[in-house]
Amino acid sequence: MSDTPAGLVLPDVLPATALDGAESYDVVVVGFGIAGGCAALEAARAGARTLLLERAAVHGGTTCMAGGHFYLGGGTAVQRATGHDDSAEEMYKYIVANSRYPEHDKIRAYCEGSVEHFEWVESLGFEFERSYFPGKAVIQPQTQGLMFTGNEKVHPYRDQAVPAPRGHKVPVPGDTQGASMVMDLLRDRCEEAGVEVRYETGATNLVTDENGDVVGVAWKRFGETGVVATPAVVVAAGGFVMNPDMVAEYTPALAQNLFTLGSTYDDGLGLRLGESVGVELKHMSEPFITAPFYPPSSFVKALVVNKDAERFVAEDSYHARTSYYVMQQRDSAAYLIADSEHMEEQTMPLVKFVDGYETLEEMEAALGMPEGKLVATIERYNEYAAQGEDPDFHKHPDWLAPQSTGPWGVYSLTLGEAMYAGFTLGGMACSVDGEALRADGSVVRGLYAAGACAANIAVDGQSYCSGTQLGEGSFFGRRAGSHAAARAAAGAAASAS
Repeated sequence: MSDTPAGLVLPDVLPATALDGAESYDVVVVGFGIAGGCAALEAARAGARTLLLERAAVHGGTTCMAGGHFYLGGGTAVQRATGHDDSAEEMYKYIVANSRYPEHDKIRAYCEGSVEHFEWVESLGFEFERSYFPGKAVIQPQTQGLMFTGNEKVHPYRDQAVPAPRGHKVPVPGDTQGASMVMDLLRDRCEEAGVEVRYETGATNLVTDENGDVVGVAWKRFGETGVVATPAVVVAAGGFVMNPDMVAEYTPALAQNLFTLGSTYDDGLGLRLGESVGVELKHMSEPFITAPFYPPSSFVKALVVNKDAERFVAEDSYHARTSYYVMQQRDSAAYLIADSEHMEEQTMPLVKFVDGYETLEEMEAALGMPEGKLVATIERYNEYAAQGEDPDFHKHPDWLAPQSTGPWGVYSLTLGEAMYAGFTLGGMACSVDGEALRADGSVVRGLYAAGACAANIAVDGQSYCSGTQLGEGSFFGRRAGSHAAARAAAGAAASAS
């Protein structure tokens, strides 16, 4: 009996003989989130007879939990309309500078194809509002079409690439309604293109031939099972945040007191399907974990310190970058400290108010910090902030202000006390066209990965920008679907000759 935890067990690989008498399609897509939907749509538009399998009873997947941002740039219509110059080259330079594991060919393709992809996304049936939100927020408060959603203006990135806002938000108020609207439109376009969708039907196994090529996929719907012959399977079945065994194995920080951003079916099955046929899994230990402390924007002008009263990150960083550095501190503990002029009412209080103090000395003692250390840290910050400078962490002048007017408030950013949310970022190694790769770089022919099943651009929490999942999921999903359709057409042509 195997000692392998159930959540780590790989599905059996079925032999090609399992396809005797099976139905056949040119392309089979697994998962109807944004990546799978875009893959299926492009495959069908390319002439491929396309089947989409979705375990849930409806389309959408974890995409419907997204904030509705698409990270796009290079000179989109919204950027131009709001007076923000951008180019594919500056976008490329920023993403490379901001990435710990850059895959240059993918970043180049994404940036150079970004304007065309923006237009493709709008062609689904909506327009991004030609407006800009200048403040610091996780989601624009209304329907503004553009905002900064990354570290473009944060040191040192602002010196390595010309900053430009690239967070394009779907014009629907609220946190998740915009992404749901896009998925509804994508569903409609797939139907028009002739994609066959089978809901409540999940992939269970891959089928390979004697060469190790993927030639089919098995499925299950309640008590019914079957197999489909196909020269191309696109796996876009989500991440693994809902699989406790995989989380414990790869990203144990996600098992702490977090709100998990995932659907019921983010159980890693897609990744385990790939692993079962020899695909390399990459960046599996990289989670996205964050507890935003803004809005209000005034909090960005405050200080973030650790238990030793030391600053350790520029507070104007994208909230996930700040959270990443919090988790590097002793006991994953940190505090946001603001004076009375910058303590506006929180509109999204994931970081709870701890207490207020008439003096910094009282706060220092109550938090158990070394005597005199917090006072010295804040005095230094205030001295330079009054001059519009931050020699220690180079916070942008827009977000510098002395915190000198008592009383002072403290908010806990500590992991386990603040409300952190997270999801997984690791995925299958794949080419720029979504072809699944082994550790030696060879292609597992017939298998593609997209969305949260693929390791493309969004592969570490420190450098993540809001909108990257929807942006890259849709962009590389399209590429995978197009390449899969071309593979099917080439195979059909070869058979005919």
